Amino acid sequence: QVLLVESGGGLVQTGDSLRLSCAVSGVAFNTRAMGWFRQAPGKERKFLATISWNSITKDYGDSVKGRFTISRDNAQNTVYLEMNNLGPEDTAVYYCATSQFYGGTTSLNNYDYWGQGTQVTVSS
Repeated sequence: QVLLVESGGGLVQTGDSLRLSCAVSGVAFNTRAMGWFRQAPGKERKFLATISWNSITKDYGDSVKGRFTISRDNAQNTVYLEMNNLGPEDTAVYYCATSQFYGGTTSLNNYDYWGQGTQVTVSS
């Protein structure tokens, strides 16, 4: 059984930082790309960041470039999303996902397993 479990969400204030974690089991984590997405109420799920199997390639959505950093620890089967300078526009449910496109991919459709999500709320 493939399992992705996000953690680290919560309620923060504008300008604060958070680090999300996603623990993965049931797949060969170190051969797969990982990605982070988010979905605000009434909106589509949106790409945030992707990282290749070996951490060499990373890509970010325009809205988070320069503020968010994706990283992974293949020994711990975990991917992270460091989020800085958060604002109310970052309020959403955050999801991690895994893809067979080992070099990384920005397309939601290329991810075959997803976590349940963790809520991030940023107050103004």
